[in-house]
Amino acid sequence: MQYIDFHRSGDAEELCLASGKVPNVRKDEILIKVYAAGVNRPDILQRIGVYAPPADASKILGLEASGQVAAFGKDVEGWSVGDRVCALCNGGAYAEYVAVPIGQCLPIPDNLSFLEAAGLPETFFTVWSNVFQCAGLKAGESLLVHGGGSGIGVTAIQFAKALGAEVYVTTRTAEKCLACEDLGATLAINVCEQDFVDEVMIATDKKGVDVILDMVGGEYIQKNIDCAALNARLVSIAFLNGSKIEVNLMQMMLKRLTLTGSTLRPKSSEVKALIAAELRQFIWPLLFSGQITPCIDRIFNLSDAADAHRYMESNQHFGKIILAVR
Repeated sequence: MQYIDFHRSGDAEELCLASGKVPNVRKDEILIKVYAAGVNRPDILQRIGVYAPPADASKILGLEASGQVAAFGKDVEGWSVGDRVCALCNGGAYAEYVAVPIGQCLPIPDNLSFLEAAGLPETFFTVWSNVFQCAGLKAGESLLVHGGGSGIGVTAIQFAKALGAEVYVTTRTAEKCLACEDLGATLAINVCEQDFVDEVMIATDKKGVDVILDMVGGEYIQKNIDCAALNARLVSIAFLNGSKIEVNLMQMMLKRLTLTGSTLRPKSSEVKALIAAELRQFIWPLLFSGQITPCIDRIFNLSDAADAHRYMESNQHFGKIILAVR
């Protein structure tokens, strides 16, 4: 099969097309004939050498894929060769074939293409596990999402809106602000022109927000505390602006805040299977009905993975970047 390799850690120019063996399928895995793969920020971190894959995972880049079932292990039930499938991969999605634990696979809704489905798993698993399982966002509460135009951001907006929450987001351009509001955000704040703490406190009549999903870090950590409501839950999933900062924890105590975070990739297959089961129960019906839709910015060929990485690093995209494999 063909796949994307990189001989050493570094810039996007290190990515190249290579040939290798189709992966072996373990007894609890599905072998997917890949039609498309999603591009995610952790792929870039792995490429530059600061986010190593788990020891038992494929060293090939790629955390989500869509395609057809090509084969499966002896313990796999409920799937047939040729079924349309999308999956959260432990690695290996930038390839013509990838092997994935059965619990991390989900059927592609009939109304979605392979290209659309490839952009679902990574952000859907991340948002569901952090915003709903961990932070416990409920209907009637409010959510602040930083990076509203990212794949995570557009997913969080749609999930929270569909399930009855009020959504506020931050982003860095007027165009992205309008696009976020079109997706369902009540308020999109351009952080290049406005202070998000001031805007959130005005919008919430000084109450603050109940849940904050943060992938920025840095000075946002203190600002998150400043605009959090009583008993709010603050979840960090990345630190694009750094993870080390001095903060005043007095407000955390007085507001009874919960500050937490997680990484998805190292979680066990059992935990990921539980996330998948809840997505199938609560979110998949909304995909079938069209209430939640994929948001794809640009599609690149697999051989142009370097261009896809450069485009993500430019931060121009709104929604998902996809690699077309076939």
